[in-house]
Amino acid sequence: MALVAIVGRPNVGKSTLFNRLVGMRQAIVDETAGVTRDRHYGKCEWCGTEFSVVDTGGYTSNSDDVFEDAIRRQVVIAVEEADVVLFMCEAQTGITDYDAEIADLLRRSKKPVVLCVNKVDTGEKMYDAYDFYGLGLGEVWTISAANGSGTGDLLDEIVKVLPKDVPEEEDHSDIPHIAIVGRPNVGKSSLTNALLGEERNIVTPVAGTTRDSISTYYNKFGHEFMLVDTAGMRKRAKVTEDLEFYSVLRAMRTIEHSDVCILMIDATLGMEAQDMNIFNIIQKNRKGCVIVVNKWDLFEKESNTMRDYTEALKARLAPFNDIPIVFTSVINKQRILEVLNAAAHVAENMGRRIPTSELNDAMLPEIENYPPPAWKGKYVKIKYVTQLPTRTPQFAFFCNLPQWVKDPYKRFLENKLRQHFDFTGCPIQVYTRAK
Repeated sequence: MALVAIVGRPNVGKSTLFNRLVGMRQAIVDETAGVTRDRHYGKCEWCGTEFSVVDTGGYTSNSDDVFEDAIRRQVVIAVEEADVVLFMCEAQTGITDYDAEIADLLRRSKKPVVLCVNKVDTGEKMYDAYDFYGLGLGEVWTISAANGSGTGDLLDEIVKVLPKDVPEEEDHSDIPHIAIVGRPNVGKSSLTNALLGEERNIVTPVAGTTRDSISTYYNKFGHEFMLVDTAGMRKRAKVTEDLEFYSVLRAMRTIEHSDVCILMIDATLGMEAQDMNIFNIIQKNRKGCVIVVNKWDLFEKESNTMRDYTEALKARLAPFNDIPIVFTSVINKQRILEVLNAAAHVAENMGRRIPTSELNDAMLPEIENYPPPAWKGKYVKIKYVTQLPTRTPQFAFFCNLPQWVKDPYKRFLENKLRQHFDFTGCPIQVYTRAK
């Protein structure tokens, strides 16, 4: 599928146009300059032609922004991999030094360039747009990304210059979505980059570097899934900026739409209250979970340190003990393949189907040995069990008095299911139904 990259200096409306093209509020939009940092991909369809769109950070040079170099590298990568470049300027300010610098970069790239001038909301501003012919990039298209005027003509032009022989992109909707979540600065983007083997996401020591949830297709070492890097999630009381509020909302939504969550914690800090909050969100949404203890190289070790740390962690997570725990140092690329294997194993367990006969052969003797406790002189008899046709492992136990089977016995049934079948890292729901 052909790829269109939207480039320009900060605050000209690239993310607003990106959201309009993909038909949803996918990228965070704010009046603050420099909101977008990483490359953000989406799909657009116009007049029967489908193509991918990539939103990039604002291109700057010689500014005070600590992310300037990293953002500029991300923009250059986007231009290199794009089939068409949509260069966006702003009518009111005229041609700036940054615009001239980007125009020079695009001329040297030899890629087809569509030049559009944004924020042309009135007829008077149309005259300001004529100045941009001075950039020497051909026809100038005037639009207002906020209200959509002019975007139809712009899309017609983009479709006209798109290459026609680009192979169709594979549909990745059926493969597992694995989200990397955690507090700020635990190494989520570093893990994503280490797994992909490229600088996909910007990494700095500054907490809150990642703002949007960034999805990337992963197909290496026999594993195939969508890898989603998310913004760090702090306590609600500590979130003061609108930007961070939206970043955390996106991270929460990513958890809801994922299949497996990799919860990263800092080895030097341990499992803190906010880590437990994130873990509870994962459990509440019935997602598979792998816990990654990062920065293990900074932790002071003695004999059996890893075993003791694991036991302390499991005691903190109780009663959810059946969760893979992997100790890594992402900077040293230590055990990062184990993270992949654990996440793939949990994703496989999430879709595991147990035949009813096998389920009854394993569970009915356990129930016979330890039947549900009698309630007010009434005895509960569980006749048979079956797995429900749901996305997550859920089981129905059919009995004569389902209302008298209480939570402690349901936990016993869950533990026996885990004992007989491999559901490591998966949430299990147990229901009792009247026969």
